[in-house]
Amino acid sequence: MPRIDGRSADQLRPVEFVLDIAPHANASVLIAFGNTRVICAATIQDEVPRWMKVQGVQGGWLTAEYSMLPYSTLDRKDRDSTRGRPDGRSIEIQRLIGRSLRAVVDLKKLGSRTLCIDCDVLQADGGTRTAAITGACVAAAIAFNRLLEKGKITQQPLKKKVAAISVGLWNNEALLDLCYEEDAKADVDSNIVLTEDGDFVEIQGSGEEATFTQAQLDQMLVLGRKGVAELAALQQTIIESAMKPAAATDLKKLADFFGKK
Repeated sequence: MPRIDGRSADQLRPVEFVLDIAPHANASVLIAFGNTRVICAATIQDEVPRWMKVQGVQGGWLTAEYSMLPYSTLDRKDRDSTRGRPDGRSIEIQRLIGRSLRAVVDLKKLGSRTLCIDCDVLQADGGTRTAAITGACVAAAIAFNRLLEKGKITQQPLKKKVAAISVGLWNNEALLDLCYEEDAKADVDSNIVLTEDGDFVEIQGSGEEATFTQAQLDQMLVLGRKGVAELAALQQTIIESAMKPAAATDLKKLADFFGKK
């Protein structure tokens, strides 16, 4: 059965990256999963949280924040500052991003520093949390490489890459990387976080007024592994490209990026 956008059941949406979109961060990437677009920035601070000092915890720390900009959805979304606090969904997602990155980062190799990951959704069309995790890993890897180049650290803190993808069941068919319209109609919606070598970091899954079988779960896991393997290869390519001399991001490149549908 053809999907809404014509993809096959096991096909990712087009995935693209624009590097150094936020020049004041140590590293940043604008990542697109189809029409979902997220800026992921990595900023390294030469300090650790107070609780680490009090408890005598060695090494560094990694934390993440996630937000959807007001114009990222069809109906304008109020800023967290307007409401006075982040909504429950944003808190849940930023904790997921932090857990996903901490699972693959050796914080002792970071030294007494804090890596702050900021993920801001520019346009939401399903899979914002999976795009955020995938882009955040790229930003973290590039930031660490730049610390190594400057001699501020002597070992790479990133043990392996991590990426995430959505899978779901729609009309009893397992689908990879759901867009918003598919996600809204799905009988089952799941998000799978995996390392580049296939180890699980986290699985989120629930039936939307439906149940699912072990066999269907297995189908979704197979799709998730395929999707993350493809994402890991794309991550590696963009991380390597960041270490080569290149011109700064220009407005034409961004205009071409956003002009794609």
